[in-house]
Amino acid sequence: ALTFVFGAFCLQQMPVLPSLYWAFLLVPIAVVYSWLRYSNEYALIDVLNHLRRFLFIALSFLLGFFWAAGYATLRLDDALPYDWENKPVVMIGVVASVTEFTERGERFHFDVEQVLTKAAMIPQHISLSYYPPGSWADAQTSSASRVSKFKAGERWRITARLKRPHGTQNPHGFDFEAWALAENIRATGTIKAKADNTKLQDFVWRPHYLVEHLRELVQLRISSVLAGKPYSGIIQALVMGDDSQITVNDWQLFLRTGTSHLMSISGLHITMLSGLAFGVIGFFWRRIPLLAMRLPTRKAATVGAVLVALAYALIAGFAVPAQRTLYMIIVFAAALWSGRQLVIAQVLALALLLVAVLDPWAVISPGFWLSFGAVAILAYALGARIGMMHWLKAALQTQWAVTIGMLPLLLIMFHQASIISPLANAFAIPLISFIVTPLALLGSFLPLDFALHLSYQALNVCMQLLIWLNQLPAAVWQQQSPPLWTLLSAFLGIAWVL
Repeated sequence: ALTFVFGAFCLQQMPVLPSLYWAFLLVPIAVVYSWLRYSNEYALIDVLNHLRRFLFIALSFLLGFFWAAGYATLRLDDALPYDWENKPVVMIGVVASVTEFTERGERFHFDVEQVLTKAAMIPQHISLSYYPPGSWADAQTSSASRVSKFKAGERWRITARLKRPHGTQNPHGFDFEAWALAENIRATGTIKAKADNTKLQDFVWRPHYLVEHLRELVQLRISSVLAGKPYSGIIQALVMGDDSQITVNDWQLFLRTGTSHLMSISGLHITMLSGLAFGVIGFFWRRIPLLAMRLPTRKAATVGAVLVALAYALIAGFAVPAQRTLYMIIVFAAALWSGRQLVIAQVLALALLLVAVLDPWAVISPGFWLSFGAVAILAYALGARIGMMHWLKAALQTQWAVTIGMLPLLLIMFHQASIISPLANAFAIPLISFIVTPLALLGSFLPLDFALHLSYQALNVCMQLLIWLNQLPAAVWQQQSPPLWTLLSAFLGIAWVL
């Protein structure tokens, strides 16, 4: 699994795609490996056993490399021709995402079904922006008081000007082109407001559009109940994974206090809900003899826990931390059903492999490395212990392990690390995970306004404490980005300390 992921990572670092004909290298390697694997004649020769292991590692690396290359080749083929940049194109398609409000308008993903402009070649997945007629000042209103013209799942006939995804290339800056490629956005464009844009169908019944429609309903409910609240965007991020409404100042606060991992959908939230579903289903299931005799309680509760985790991950936009947690839960569930005993390293490796297979671009996301890295560090530092540890000691050791273990990655990716993060996370994790998020979910999916208001009040307390901590001197350690080769010695030091 590790060498497969490393192969996909190496492909993402290349300036140009290799020819897929090189993938035929896999054939002779696979043949030799199979011969060594199933031949009993040389089973006792150590040299051939080492060669077999080496070939298996090489085969895994090349599989990851060319799997990512094949994905990239298919996606790059679906590109907007240069001749059609900034030319009006009439198309029919479906709004494929929840609308994201911007300063002057709104933005959403659009699945192109039919191009009406003669000879025009348009990618299937694009991102469109719409700026309503009127002055800029008229658009400077909060997202809570704005109503989107385009709803998820609607089919529209639209006239737009498109262009290829372009971004500035700055060292350590946001790479928009890489992000657009990973998100399968093959063109961006602006809808002509004065054109004859017509809604053709209120809703297209497909699973993906249904999920986006549900996410849109959740967004509308949060924005209406918490209208005018400065931190309503954080509640929206915790419930549905959309962090577009979190202000830049709030993001800086979370980054400086080391709590940014909590302000969007994290694995902790999904695990908490999944565990709650496991407990509730198990409580009732074992009290109904007819059900308990048909299916063991633990297996029934496991199925319910997986379904709840899947539903929350879909509502949350299926980000990398959500994927990692969902796949780990599925692997644990499969192990329980089959009666196998898996160690955490195997579960983590299988989840890592699943993420890289389904999304080869995940390996260039900082969240991918931080998410898997944090779980691996906790498993290494706290695993293989005998007996139950006191909850306070466990909490302190968890904070110590994560703070020390994630320091090299944070310095290389963000050039800074929070000194006050252990103290900030000590109160932010229980507040956000066990009070704010459950109440926000309860108020978002049920008509219980008081739950959303209580969630917001708890979040406000957390924010005020974070603001106070951020004002302390030397809250953040900043430095230049260290060279990549220093990661090896840093991880050796971390392994020794922990």
